[in-house]
Amino acid sequence: MDSRRILVALLLTLLGVTEPGAQNRVRTETIIPPADIPAPAAPPRAAPAIAPPTAPAPPAAGAAVAPAPPLQLGPVGTAPPPAPAAPVAAAPPPLPPSRLPPITSASKPYGRIGTRPGPTVSEVLTDLSVLPPRVARMRARIIEAARSGDLDKVLTVMQSNETMPIFSFANERDPTAYWRTNYPESGGIEVLSILLEILDMGFVHVDAGTPQDMYVWPYFAYVPLKLLTPTQKVDLFRIVTGSDYRAMQDFGAYIFYRIGIAPDGTWHFFVSGD
Repeated sequence: MDSRRILVALLLTLLGVTEPGAQNRVRTETIIPPADIPAPAAPPRAAPAIAPPTAPAPPAAGAAVAPAPPLQLGPVGTAPPPAPAAPVAAAPPPLPPSRLPPITSASKPYGRIGTRPGPTVSEVLTDLSVLPPRVARMRARIIEAARSGDLDKVLTVMQSNETMPIFSFANERDPTAYWRTNYPESGGIEVLSILLEILDMGFVHVDAGTPQDMYVWPYFAYVPLKLLTPTQKVDLFRIVTGSDYRAMQDFGAYIFYRIGIAPDGTWHFFVSGD
């Protein structure tokens, strides 16, 4: 009997079974990791999947295509800054309008100081009684035609000469067409006003007793600009502007309109330029 109990107790001991009511004590131990060992890192989060861009559907045939929106360089929702305005250069002060027609001649007809070697020039004359009768008659005919305001009447006086007076240094054939081209605002009539103003001024007698004998208006044509008195400059500005005067100073002589009539009454020139 005793040997049987001993055998059962041995079997129970081997199988870990204790008697009923017996308590088995389990030994536990808390393990604290050292402070210098880092805690294991959390596994990385997977990046969200990005859907590939889809190409816009082609517009239907005949449909209007909307323009592409402007390129947005700043934050979304803000309008791009306006482009800086281009600097505006200050305009130069305007010059007085010029009355000088284009200077187109390489030749120089008589009627201006220096056009021929050694011309003899009288003093400035204002007494019309010294004019030869034929010169005075031609002057009066020119004035009458100019006062009419009719370019064709002036042309008729010009055609009464043996040859047409010089009126242009270019290859022009019609004085009235030439004047209308140079003075389009007035239809050429402005030149008639200039003609009257010039014949109302003083004049000079050039090369008396020679084949070039000529009575020339205005006297500026043979008086250097730098020698003009204040009173004579008043006469000058009756027919030229400030910009004209500046151009003449640069050129070195009067180059506006001048009239030449020979002692026999032949009208030789009414020309401007040089």
